[in-house]
Amino acid sequence: MYRGGGRGGGRDGRGGGRGGGGRRGGGDGGYAPRGRGSSAGGSCASSGRGTYAPSGYTPSDVASLAGEIKRSLFLTEQPDVGSGSGADVAVAESAVAVPSSLPPASSKALVHAPRPGSGTVGAKCRVRANHFLVQVAENNLYHYDVSITPEAKSRGTNRAVMAELIAVHKDSFFGGKLPAYDGRKSIYTAGSLPFESKDLVVKLKDKEKDKDKDKEKKVKLRDDKEYKVTIRYAGRADLALLQLFLHGKLRDLPQEAIQALDVVLRESPSLNYTIVSRSFFSPLLGPRGDIGDGLECWKGYYQSLRPTQMGLSLNIDISATAFYQPMPVVEFAKSCLNIQDTSKALSDKDRVKLKKALRGLRVEATHRKDMVQRYKISGITTIPMCNLMFPVDEQGTSISVVDYFRERYNCNLRYTAWPCLQSGNENRPTYLPMEVCNIVEGQKFSKKLNDRQVTGLLRATCQRPSDRESSIANMVRHNDYNNDKYAKEFGIKVTDQLITVDARVLPAPTLKYSEYGREKTCIPGVGQWNMIGKKMVHGATVEKWTCVSFSRLRLEEVRRFCDDLVQMCNTIGMKFNRQPTIDFRLERSDRIEMTLRNIHRDCQDLNMLLVILPEFSGSYGKIKRVCETELGIVSQCCLPKNILKGNKQYLENVALKINVKVGGTNTFLESTLLRNGPDRNPFLTDKPTIIFGADVTHPPPGEDSSPSIAAVVASMDWPTATKYKGLVCAQQHRQEIISDLFTEKLDPQKGTVYGGMIRELLIAFLRATKMKPARIIFYRDGVSEGQFNHVLLYEMDSIRKACQSLEDGYLPKVTFVVVQKRHHTRLFPEVHGRRDMTDRSGNILPGTVVDKMICHPSEFDFYLCSHAGIQGTSRPTHYHVLFDENGYSADAIQVMTNNLCYTYARCTRSVSVVPPAYYAHLAAFRARYYVEGDNIGEVEEGPGSGGNGPGGSALVSARTGGGAKTRDKPLEIKPLPKVKENVKEVMFYC
Repeated sequence: MYRGGGRGGGRDGRGGGRGGGGRRGGGDGGYAPRGRGSSAGGSCASSGRGTYAPSGYTPSDVASLAGEIKRSLFLTEQPDVGSGSGADVAVAESAVAVPSSLPPASSKALVHAPRPGSGTVGAKCRVRANHFLVQVAENNLYHYDVSITPEAKSRGTNRAVMAELIAVHKDSFFGGKLPAYDGRKSIYTAGSLPFESKDLVVKLKDKEKDKDKDKEKKVKLRDDKEYKVTIRYAGRADLALLQLFLHGKLRDLPQEAIQALDVVLRESPSLNYTIVSRSFFSPLLGPRGDIGDGLECWKGYYQSLRPTQMGLSLNIDISATAFYQPMPVVEFAKSCLNIQDTSKALSDKDRVKLKKALRGLRVEATHRKDMVQRYKISGITTIPMCNLMFPVDEQGTSISVVDYFRERYNCNLRYTAWPCLQSGNENRPTYLPMEVCNIVEGQKFSKKLNDRQVTGLLRATCQRPSDRESSIANMVRHNDYNNDKYAKEFGIKVTDQLITVDARVLPAPTLKYSEYGREKTCIPGVGQWNMIGKKMVHGATVEKWTCVSFSRLRLEEVRRFCDDLVQMCNTIGMKFNRQPTIDFRLERSDRIEMTLRNIHRDCQDLNMLLVILPEFSGSYGKIKRVCETELGIVSQCCLPKNILKGNKQYLENVALKINVKVGGTNTFLESTLLRNGPDRNPFLTDKPTIIFGADVTHPPPGEDSSPSIAAVVASMDWPTATKYKGLVCAQQHRQEIISDLFTEKLDPQKGTVYGGMIRELLIAFLRATKMKPARIIFYRDGVSEGQFNHVLLYEMDSIRKACQSLEDGYLPKVTFVVVQKRHHTRLFPEVHGRRDMTDRSGNILPGTVVDKMICHPSEFDFYLCSHAGIQGTSRPTHYHVLFDENGYSADAIQVMTNNLCYTYARCTRSVSVVPPAYYAHLAAFRARYYVEGDNIGEVEEGPGSGGNGPGGSALVSARTGGGAKTRDKPLEIKPLPKVKENVKEVMFYC
């Protein structure tokens, strides 16, 4: 927590009488981050520091700052914050700075919360986890820095250089030791090498392999080259420190030791398989599967070494991802563009689509009789091959690509109306006719998959829990870690049995529904329930509405659907006018914007617009952008295929979404109304509490021009916590820290003016409840473990400043929880098929929580599977409580989080992620539609498009290029279109 001034003595700059000034602040513990301009010991408020720039901190800065913090809850007592009044609201709404200074944000004020013990609530059970215990010999590992000159273009070349070096010098310079190499700058050895520093020279010969034995062609992978390798001693990885950490006696994870062991266990698969992040893929690890449009699915496995309460464990999971099929480029283009007639030139739209699909790919040119050479595609030409010329001498003599191939290679090109592939750079491009090129095997597809491909990938990877567990166990046996030469070299042993861990199944909460329904409360079954006999606890009123269809549905089909939907809304508790305000419309899909504007002109105060989408994709984003940012219309989109099914469950779900979009409430936890008794929830109801959810979505790989989108939602109703207002903002490309949580700027007339999403949502809570929150619960999605310190240090600082900007001394207690869904821990029932241990899909029961054995050795984290499986294997969500001033017990935070998962507004099922984080994800994704429309992940036309540029050549030399250019300065971020105020007040993103 934050301490400063006279709030208590402390060491290293925490303030008070006993502690002197800290390393980076004055005697009062004031915090002055780099570049903020505050004087030593001065207040952050008076610094006029401007916008926070995360680049001011290096990773070592953050690690050292956060690592020094001492957590002492008994020193953090603060007086409870009053409930506030109308006057409080008026003061808070003023954005002008209060005279007093902001609270000190000491670098020594935050550390990860320690585990407060294990939970006890729930029925005890046992589950298996895909973690495998690792034993390590008590030897020190030695780390050596590696420098390869000239710098290699890929890790593959690095590994080839090191493999050649070790093969030649293992018994001499390496003293018989077998080093493990990370592919970049480090090698590790079990024991020291007989030198401190050594320069060695390696000649990497041209590596060729048979391509076509009948034609005796060779594939040229690289030129002969000589490399200088410099190896220098860097330090030791102390395994004794790792043991101290695993036993909870050392706070900071010794990264050097865990990294060294991880490199050792990854060395063999890195040499044999294709590496994608922390996973390995190969056709040898499972059958390939065609997923459409020139892509195929490769099987593989994920591997990560993790410190746990039981010691080191190896997390192994089955993985699958999309790869390009090795095929002729022409055939790939036909499939990608859905074109069979190659005699016509490509349209600009098709050319841009093909360029996006091909850019960065490696291809083999097959026109030479003696050799197949590889190139990297940087783009495609803007003009067809029949018109493409390039110079052949310094006098400016030019020749067409078509003539060049006929004269030089006796190759008559057929697809002359299509563009050429381009390799190299803009100044000296190399042109490659598509028909002489094949896509090289083993290239991952990193762009956005279409619906058909997603379906194909899911079909290939979906496994029932029993099958997935068997696949994981078989993969571990296949890897045979205990006979791996690198594991043997370093004394590492890995068990081949999944770990069995203690777990508990938390009870489902009681949900409150309207007193006017037959069933006034509901205790869900196995993670699901229905609305039969129930009415929404607060059904909203829809007086003015209409429907427009951009599909091929007939008018009577649209009317029937609307009648059924209106009836469903009224049945479950809404007051929905049966007659539309404006007649239904059937419109063409190319008239979307005009139609929406006409509807708004005819009725400017619509409560709800029903939109039936076209059968093909591409209009949803445009509809939402126009309705929500230009016209102020709340809309509900429906797919025609769902309408034709006439499914009552679908109508029920749509009705639930409509109700919250127009301000209603579907249900809430009955425990939030209780003030006494065993079922009450004191950690949510004893004092005004606001729950935040935050997430950042990034553009897909390969898209380097779009901003990242941050979203923050917050509950507006206490104590029920079901209505969440959402705010969004654009920020720098791939920046994870949310930069707009709190802002301040200097206004010539008003002085310092405060803003930001946290402040705006706190003010909205004040308006809605007439109370100031005394407690903040902040669920933060999308943060990887390597970013914990960065995000915690900056975002907690922003929360503090936002609170203090509303009222001097206003410091509600904060609990900051990171929500992680992108992990590879899977939990399986101890006995498959037992009804008392599994749901209908064969997965563990909803409410299953694990906070022992496979969790962090000392910090406050747990795995919670809050949902019932539908198909495949359920993935539990990993919650990591980084900061906790509220003093939650393990039971308190686990039960509250699980209960909240039953309040998700869009369906009558418990969900896998706590709803505030889920809503933030939805809001962020909605905002990306505002920026990119339905073409999320599309790359716009830009540099590298090719053409009849100067200095071009047709396969004269092998050049590579076309990658993203390094920017000298960050891209200018255009602000998002502003959501209209009436839309922003409701859960429009649902």
